[in-house]
Amino acid sequence: MKKIYKPVAVLMLGLSLFSCEKIVEDLNVDPNNPTDAPANLILTGTQLSNVVVQEGIASLLVSIWSGYATGHDRQWRDYANYNITSGNFDSEWNNVFRGTVNNARITIDKAMMLNNRKMAGIAKIVMANSLATATQLWGDIPLEQAGQIQEYPNPMFESQADVYTKLLALLDEAIADLETGIGTVGAEDIHFGGDATKWIQTAYTLKARLLTDTEQYAAAYTAAENGISTYANSLYAPHGQIANINQNQFYAFLTQTRPGDISAASAYNVNLLDPASSTYRGNAKTDESARFLFYYRPVGVNTSGVAEPNTSSTATARGFFAMDARFPMVTYQENILTLAETALRSGMGVEQALEYLNSYRNFLSAGGYVDPTYQTTAASKYEPYEAADFAAGGIENQDGISQEDALLREIIQERYVTFYGTHLGWNDERRTRGEVYEVGLSPNAGTELPWRFIYPQNELNSNSNAPTVVPGIFSKLPIYE
Repeated sequence: MKKIYKPVAVLMLGLSLFSCEKIVEDLNVDPNNPTDAPANLILTGTQLSNVVVQEGIASLLVSIWSGYATGHDRQWRDYANYNITSGNFDSEWNNVFRGTVNNARITIDKAMMLNNRKMAGIAKIVMANSLATATQLWGDIPLEQAGQIQEYPNPMFESQADVYTKLLALLDEAIADLETGIGTVGAEDIHFGGDATKWIQTAYTLKARLLTDTEQYAAAYTAAENGISTYANSLYAPHGQIANINQNQFYAFLTQTRPGDISAASAYNVNLLDPASSTYRGNAKTDESARFLFYYRPVGVNTSGVAEPNTSSTATARGFFAMDARFPMVTYQENILTLAETALRSGMGVEQALEYLNSYRNFLSAGGYVDPTYQTTAASKYEPYEAADFAAGGIENQDGISQEDALLREIIQERYVTFYGTHLGWNDERRTRGEVYEVGLSPNAGTELPWRFIYPQNELNSNSNAPTVVPGIFSKLPIYE
């Protein structure tokens, strides 16, 4: 009986279950919340998450803490005056760890299962970019255990020094992956369409950024020599004109989400670039009029009566934050100015550093990254400097400091002006604070400038390994101590 019953019973049970399953098949599957996806789609999601990290609310906050913009109204006025709490940083932390890092790890695993080392290498660079930004803003962060919530629900925080070391190694891994030429990546790569050369150069420029942060200037120079070699190879976030879908995030915030909350009234960078300002950085060889108008809508142009970040999006005026303006993430501008600074700091001399600075000024003279609508409607001049311009009494050294310090001051200031809208200017400002060639910000309120973001409240509440003593915004990051 068993021999007859067993197969019959199993068959009948199988038919019964099959019939029931057909009725309720996919009943609990939400097509809008997939639990899995192919590697190419996850790579795109990873890149989009990183765009939010580089361009989102964190960059808006950094802009008002680093003199690019002003907190003008509502809570943004409080943020500008350094009145901010840990709860304000929850979403930005999630963008890094739940958005970029989690998806990057999945992409890497799936890519390696397919032996697609090109895709794995790209995902590693994107992850390194997000994690580098996190440590630059917060200091000690989770790294080895980050983005693996099932295995590590309470990821360990690692020292900032260790994070930098591991990120440099991760970028080396990515370069090695890309150099193999194994695997294919196409349109799913929203930045370069799978161009390995551009990604390798991006990785080297990111290495140079990290090494500059930690004042390893000779090594930073070596990395930058292999970095982004042309403007066309720069890593930008692409944007379009569809609201709530692909618009420039600054544009959306400044014109749609919270208009009036952020302006540029009396911002430090405005006064550096405005030819009418008493602290204008121009001279007989430099006219910043076009770049000023590309960055800002000046007083008298706006109904607010104050300077504002330029969101103009017409055919005759396309500002830095136009609706579909690309956002700079890792650029040729950064790389060549890193070569200029690190050449001087690592002892290569004034002439070598000046050669890089003049190469950059030549790039600006040809239009640079300024939108063509301002190149033709406003003056722009960047004549090459000579060593004598930085000697005591020269046009870039009226206060009689050393020639090397005068040149370094100009390079640091040029980096600051160029890094408008990003967190890189704040990196430099904090790194050089107190030096003779510092950026030179004054506090928005009180007597201290901030050094860091506060750890987010959600992480403090949910991660048993989060710091028990939470440093405030005026506590130095370890790399600046």
